Amino acid sequence: MPTDRTESIIHRLFVEAFNQGNLAVVDELLSPDHLAHNALGGAPHGPAGLKWLIAMFRTAFPDLHCTVDDEISVADQFAAHWTMRGTHKGFFMGNAPTGRWVDVQAMIFGRIANGQIVEDWTLIDQIGILQQLGIVPPSRN
Repeated sequence: MPTDRTESIIHRLFVEAFNQGNLAVVDELLSPDHLAHNALGGAPHGPAGLKWLIAMFRTAFPDLHCTVDDEISVADQFAAHWTMRGTHKGFFMGNAPTGRWVDVQAMIFGRIANGQIVEDWTLIDQIGILQQLGIVPPSRN
């Protein structure tokens, strides 16, 4: 896996698929047998599952923009800290559009084989999203 962030698989995934909506790149970057582990149950595995997830986020947040803040790779494994930003203008997790802006942190850990992501674990601050949308009250800290 290249160490240059601009050419890394994970960087391309966020820039080309999430930000630009180029879902064809998902077939290039994910193994057909890709296994996803995330808290958004119900999505199919493989490239079809990620395409569904990207479409869901881009529908809910049409100005969606993700940035890879930090990324490391060692042998066949990678980890990245990323930020998702956008305006809630479509249904999200059954919630009507609020017009509110979200700015949330996320992490992805994964494995690569033959130049494709074969498995990943993604953690998105879903409570943070729902709090920023006013759907869940803020914590009492």
